[in-house]
Amino acid sequence: MSVLISILITFLVIFLVLYLVQRLPIDGRARQIVQVIVIIIGIISLLRYLAVF
Repeated sequence: MSVLISILITFLVIFLVLYLVQRLPIDGRARQIVQVIVIIIGIISLLRYLAVF
């Protein structure tokens, strides 16, 4: 059950960070790079919770 809660919290954090990145007044290319980095870190953390790493 705690793994499910951790996965849900991770999803919420990823969506929150992506939303905040959209609100930043930065260039479109830089915004896209930051979004890709956030998504990659989120996927890695989800795989860690699923005991892949």
